[in-house]
Amino acid sequence: MQPKLTAKARCSDGEVGKISKVIMDPISHEVSHVVVQESGAMRLERCVPIGDVQEIVSEEEVVLRCSSSEFSQYSVLDRDQYVTPHEVEIAHLEDNIHVEPGEVLVPLPCLERDVPRRTFFTNMTHAIGALIALPLAFPVLKYLMKPMYKPFDNAWFDVGNSKKIAKENIGYQFKFTRGFKEAFMPEQQIEKNIWVVKATPEVKKAVYEGEDRKFYDNKGDVIWVNKANSPFIGFSGKCPHLGCGYKWRRTKNFPDGVFLCPCHLSIYDEAGKVIDGPAPRALDVLPLDINAGGEIKVIDVEYKAGVKNQIRLL
Repeated sequence: MQPKLTAKARCSDGEVGKISKVIMDPISHEVSHVVVQESGAMRLERCVPIGDVQEIVSEEEVVLRCSSSEFSQYSVLDRDQYVTPHEVEIAHLEDNIHVEPGEVLVPLPCLERDVPRRTFFTNMTHAIGALIALPLAFPVLKYLMKPMYKPFDNAWFDVGNSKKIAKENIGYQFKFTRGFKEAFMPEQQIEKNIWVVKATPEVKKAVYEGEDRKFYDNKGDVIWVNKANSPFIGFSGKCPHLGCGYKWRRTKNFPDGVFLCPCHLSIYDEAGKVIDGPAPRALDVLPLDINAGGEIKVIDVEYKAGVKNQIRLL
């Protein structure tokens, strides 16, 4: 016989409360504890092991193997440490439950005891929802994030002929047009420019410091090498300060000419080195190739502006 929920619980020296819940062992499918709600003002619920139940007199009365003072030593029920059989779906547990309808509890699994009960089931619901949504969301996320992982554009562009540059250590501007596609916007044609200097040995040494300049793709592979003894040096048309356009200008202080950015007055010499102004680094050297006929080709590399180190963007 199993006790009826709401059955009276009596000790050797008097009644102490009523049965409010029973706790089932999820392994043996047997009742492991009865929960007795005290009759006093505090109405605490205490867990009494089934072995301390002396007798189930009837469905209406249970006798415990303790006195009233000993009963107060039993642990108080921590409801967050238990779940109902329906919440954990223990198979065939109902076959061994012979109490009247009421709250039947089983211990919360050990891995879940440190998580508040409501939080656990909320997180479980969110996790299941995320697993269901992932197959639907992944193609969309992949499409939206694709531009972030697009390889660098290492295409060569024809910009003009080096025979136009007559004097050494003078900046000469070449303009060219290229297609540009930003994220999911339609491709558009934009006008770009580079500055090319026919360099003396001193200028080449200032730029390359006696070593060839290597350029890399997004995987770290070398895509081109500018030779340190090449007579021509190409500079990006964007100022490394904030990406503004700059010009070659002769001034009172620099009669032979300098690269001058009019926006914030960054000044560079013919080797691209910073002479004055807020620019954080020298002009950016570009991959440059010149064939036997003097035709110049360039890879339109772009670097992040406003920082000391070169960080390639395109």
